[in-house]
Amino acid sequence: MSPLSPPAPGIPPASPIAAPPRTASAALAPAPAGSRPPALRWIALLAVLLMAALTAAVSAQPAHAEPKEKYVVGTDTTYAPFEYTGSDGDLEGIDIDLLNAIAKDQGFEVEIRPLGFDAAVQALSSNQVDAVMAGMTITDERKDSFDFTDTYFVGGVQFAVPESSDISSLDQLKGETVAVKNGTTGKDFAEENKDKYGYTVDTYQETTDVVDAVKSGHAVGYFDDYPVIAYGITQGSGFKQVGDPQGGGDFGAAVNKGKNAEFLEKFNAGLKNLKKSGEYDTIVEKYVGAQGSDGGGEQAQKPDRSVLTVITDYWPQLLHGVWLTFLSTLVALVLAFVLGIIFGFARLARFAPFRWIATAYVYVFRGTPILVQAFFIFFAIPQMFPDLKMGPFVAGAITLTLNTGAYMTEIIRGGIQAVDSGQTEAARSLGLGHRKTMQKVVLPQAFRIMIPTFVNQGIITLKDTSLLSVIGLAELTYQSRQIIATTYMSSQVLVVVAFLYFAVITVLTLLSQRLERKYAV
Repeated sequence: MSPLSPPAPGIPPASPIAAPPRTASAALAPAPAGSRPPALRWIALLAVLLMAALTAAVSAQPAHAEPKEKYVVGTDTTYAPFEYTGSDGDLEGIDIDLLNAIAKDQGFEVEIRPLGFDAAVQALSSNQVDAVMAGMTITDERKDSFDFTDTYFVGGVQFAVPESSDISSLDQLKGETVAVKNGTTGKDFAEENKDKYGYTVDTYQETTDVVDAVKSGHAVGYFDDYPVIAYGITQGSGFKQVGDPQGGGDFGAAVNKGKNAEFLEKFNAGLKNLKKSGEYDTIVEKYVGAQGSDGGGEQAQKPDRSVLTVITDYWPQLLHGVWLTFLSTLVALVLAFVLGIIFGFARLARFAPFRWIATAYVYVFRGTPILVQAFFIFFAIPQMFPDLKMGPFVAGAITLTLNTGAYMTEIIRGGIQAVDSGQTEAARSLGLGHRKTMQKVVLPQAFRIMIPTFVNQGIITLKDTSLLSVIGLAELTYQSRQIIATTYMSSQVLVVVAFLYFAVITVLTLLSQRLERKYAV
C-alpha cells in the first residue's frame, strides 16, 4: 500500500502529522510500549495504599499513660523451665506463672509476647514492650540501660555433656570447644574461665541450638543455668550434669531506664506477697523441685516420648504455624503485586523522577537481607517514632511485602518489555489509545509471560516466612523451635516440619503447573 492509498475498510485513517497530545498521564508511560497511564491516578493510589498500610500496621499509643492497667512483657521462647510452649500451645514456665500470679495479685493485666531473648531485649529498647522477663540475669552492665525488679530467682551455672561422654570434670576441657547461649550467665562464666581450663567458646542464639551443636559434635558440652539443664534431662535431652552449680546469677524483670517505675513497684509488691503466702515456692517446685531457687531439687522421671507421640501432642501448634505461614504469604503476595504494578510502571516511565524512585526502591530491598529489613521495621522504626507500635505479624507482613514487591517490580517490568513492540504499533494503527492498548493488548500478553515467575516468587516468599521467626512471628519454623525446646527431639521435629513445607510447596507447584498450561504462553 502506498502512502497515498486510501485506508482499508474498517480501519480509520491515520494522520501522518498529528500525534497524541502530551499530558501529565504520559509521565508514567512505559517508554518502549508508548503507554501513558494517568500519573496522578497512580500517585493517588500509592498514597491511599500507604495510608491504609500505615493505619493497619501501627496503633498510636499515648506517650504518657500512667498509671497503666495493662503491660506488654517480652520473654524468651526456648528457655525451659523459665519459659517454653506447652503441648496445648500456651506459654508455661517459672517466669510465666510468676508473672501471671503477680499480675493477679496486683490487679493489672499482662500481655506476654514471646520473642526470643535477644529480640525481647531489642523490643524493650525500642519501646515495643514495657518490660522483659526472660530468665534475665541482673548485671552491672545491664543496669546502665535497664532498671530491674527485686530478684525472683537465684541461678547457678553448670556444665552438661552427652550421657555417653567420658568428661567428668572441667579440667578435661583443655583443647575442646564448648557451646553457650548468648546473653546468659553460662556464657559469662564460660568466657571468664576459658583461659583457666583451655577451651574455646562457640555462641548460639537459642538453647535448642546449643543442645544441637553438642549433639552434632560441634562442641563437647555446654554451660547453662542449672535449672535449664536439669529440666532438659527430665525431658529426654540425653545429657548429664558435670559437677555442682557454680556462681549464681540473680534473675529479675527489666524495664527501660527511668520508665515504667509503677511496673517495678507492682512486681516487687506482688512477689513479696507470693513469697509470704507460699505460692512462690509452689510455682518454683512445680518446675525444678523443692528448694529449686537455691540449688538442687528433685528431678522428675524421664518421660518416654516417640516421634508419633510428639506429633500427636503438638499438632495444634503445627497447624497454627502452617496457617500463619499461609496467611502472611498471602497478604504479602497481594500487597507486593500492587507495589509491583505501581513501581513496575514507574520503572518504565518517561518522567525521570518516577524512574529514580522506583529504581531506588528496587535496589534497596533487593540489595539488603530480609533479616536486616525485618529488624529495621520491627525495632528501628518504633525507636524513630516512639508512639508507634506494631506486632510481629504486622511487621512480618510489611517486611515480606516490601521485599517481595521489589522482585515483583522487576517481574512486571520484564514482562511488559518482553511483549513485542509491534503489538503496540499494530494496536495504535487500529486507532486504540494508549490506555486501551496497554489494557487490551500489552498487559494480557505480559501477564501470561509473567505467570511462571510469579509462581516461583510466591514459593520463595512462602519459604522466606521462616526467617521472620526471629521477630516472634509464630509461623511453622517458629512453632518447630518451641516444640524442640520442650521435647529435645530436634532431628525428628525438623523432619516433620521439612515434610510439611515440602507437601505445601508441592501442592502449590502442581496448581501452578496447571495454571501455566491453561494461561501461560
